[in-house]
Parts: sequence; structure tokens; C-alpha cells
Amino acid sequence: MAEIAMLNDVSKCIGCRACQIACKSWNGLSAEKTSQRGTYQNPSRLSADTWCLVHYTEIVDEKGNLKWLFRREQCYHCRDATCAAVCPYSAITKTKCGAVVINNDKCRGCQTCVEACPFHMPQFDGKNVKSRKCTLCYDRLQRGLLPACVQSCPSQAILFGEREGMLNTARARVKELGGNATLYGDRSIHGHVLYVLPEKPELYEGINLDPQYPLSTALIKLFARLSLLMRS
Repeated sequence: MAEIAMLNDVSKCIGCRACQIACKSWNGLSAEKTSQRGTYQNPSRLSADTWCLVHYTEIVDEKGNLKWLFRREQCYHCRDATCAAVCPYSAITKTKCGAVVINNDKCRGCQTCVEACPFHMPQFDGKNVKSRKCTLCYDRLQRGLLPACVQSCPSQAILFGEREGMLNTARARVKELGGNATLYGDRSIHGHVLYVLPEKPELYEGINLDPQYPLSTALIKLFARLSLLMRS
């Protein structure tokens, strides 16, 4: 399977949350009890039962008009997947196509991946003592199907294909939008989930402008790589 990527064109997102529902439905994720917090965003954050979340952000533009900014959040499936590198039980696999998948049978709930991820994507499931997150629908990919979120999007805000093609599409779209539009997620610390943002990145809730691995994580990765070299 070729190296793939998912492209989220935020300029086309209508905030319908079809992707959010499709993710829960396909993966058998439970509904969560929530409360009114003065926003249409629901729930408030990612969790062990919410792997895909549409953020609702309100801004006031230059003309004084209220404007909605929608952005779908999920695991970035990093090319340099630190969660996989630091897992002491080898429960997290970086697949050849780019999907980063947690094997629930191997996971012991130590939360090393939770602490290591600069994007806070792995979520701890206290009930089952496991870490959980988006799998990029790797089980669907193996069957030749699109990820559930991609298939459900009515505005074609989510595209999926070979990574190089998605990067070219994203760059062309950024050029077409102009203004403050930018491509986010193409750095090596990210990888297989890309975003076209029509506004400045700092305006979007949950965007990490300068993702860095903790020093402890860097040391664990170094020791893991040295251990592999010693075994070979």
C-alpha cells in the first residue's frame, strides 16, 4: 500500500459533524454525557470515546462581522511517530501506508504514549486501561475502502489519496485561496493528516504552532534506537 494522506480543506467544512458521527459509528465508540458550555461544539475535547472532533471557533472579522471557523481534529499519524517509538510493549505500529495503529491486545495502559505525543492525541481509557485514538480507519484501508470520515463528508472537505498528490492539491488550494491561507501538517513531526487553513493558524482552537517532543521522550527514543542497533 502506497504512502497515503488525508487532506482537510477547512475552507469547505460546514461544521455538520457527519465525520464525527461516522467515526463513532464505524469504530463502535460510545456517546458521551456532556453539558451546555455556551458553544455548539460537542463534546469539548477528544477522549477515549471521541477520536474525531469538529472545533467551533467564533471570530470577528475586519468588518466587525461574526464568523465561524470550523476545524476537524484527529490524530496526525506522524511520519516520525513518537508514540510508537516509546511504547514499551510494542503495542503501537507505524504501518507502511502511514497509519499509526494501537493494538489493544498488547496495550497495557501505561500512558507513555499519552505523555509523549506533542499533540495529545492518544487518550487514556480508564475503564479498559488502554490508550485509544484514531486509526485512520486502517481496517477499512485494508479492504480497499475510504476512511469513514472521508466517505461521510457532504461538502468534500476531506480528501484522501497518495501523500504526494494530497500535498500538491493542498498547495494549489492554498494558492487559490490566497490571503492568510496556509498548509498545516506537512512537517516531518506531523505527516499523514494535512490541513488547508484559510485563516491564520493561531485563530484555530487546538492548533499546536510549534510542536516539540518532551526531552524525556527524545531520550526514550534514543535508547530505543540504540537498543535496536545493538540487536542487529
